Amino acid sequence: MLVEGLVSTIIPVHNRPSLLREAVASVLAQTYRPIEIIIVDDGSTDETGREAETLVRAHSEVRAVHRENGGAGAARETGRLAAAGEYIQYLDSDDVLLPTKFQLQVAGLRQHCDCAVSYGKTRFYAYGERPTDMPWKRTGERIATMFPSFLQSRWWGTSTPLYRRNVTDLAGPWTQLRNEEDWEYDCRIARNGVQLYYCDAFVSDERVSPGHHLSAGSSNDPEKLRSRARAHQLIFEHAVASRIFHETCEMQHFARELFLLARQCGAAGLAKESRTLFELARQASGTERSRGIDFLLYGAGARLVGWRTMGSLTCSLDHLRA
Repeated sequence: MLVEGLVSTIIPVHNRPSLLREAVASVLAQTYRPIEIIIVDDGSTDETGREAETLVRAHSEVRAVHRENGGAGAARETGRLAAAGEYIQYLDSDDVLLPTKFQLQVAGLRQHCDCAVSYGKTRFYAYGERPTDMPWKRTGERIATMFPSFLQSRWWGTSTPLYRRNVTDLAGPWTQLRNEEDWEYDCRIARNGVQLYYCDAFVSDERVSPGHHLSAGSSNDPEKLRSRARAHQLIFEHAVASRIFHETCEMQHFARELFLLARQCGAAGLAKESRTLFELARQASGTERSRGIDFLLYGAGARLVGWRTMGSLTCSLDHLRA
């Protein structure tokens, strides 16, 4: 049941009890009410689960769900299904919200009924450092829509946007991907042509936490690359559905990204993914560009020596050029 005015904050967490406390505290410190906090314990093996239950007992706004480990996207989906709010906030356990975030962003969405997502400025810094008021990525820019700019990058952090519940319902479930699942999710929302409301204030902090970061990993990790390949394939489908044409600079940028990822997948032995991404890169480039010498030589080389060998050779050349 949807509760009007309620902001539901979904916090996936795995083995981060102290960081979880800080994330939850930042939501409880919001100047806006009503709120609810849904902690999704993603198969923690330390005291995180007990910490979540301690927070539930201490604060009536907090609920906890415990599930087997499945990654951040799957955990967010568990939280989304449990949420009752008119507005949805996703928050990673190592990040924090600034106190007036909900007050400012809910007010903006109420005043601008044509907008489905609100965002503001986000700071980025290492855990324990003192933040400076410098907008991270493009969060300091006023941008009207998510597409086509999201083809160039996911230019905000998970903590940055506040979504209307109806737009997250329309987007549907999070995927089971463990890398770039957040970028794919936002591009699925962008596919629906939503308008953005820009809040000209700092609203959240993204922090590089001690230990393993969810998006960390080597570019030659096969499991990470397999997930990234699927995410890129879905993002391309969302862009095509949104009628973003190959002539745009954003699609040309994404075509180059597809080609690079195709080479990396090939080098990691993911021949199927490499071939698929190569063909998508050609489609994204357009008819004339796809007939360029780089595509012709790479395609011919892959057919001759195989996608893995061709990927390894070209990635080695890329490293030499760098």
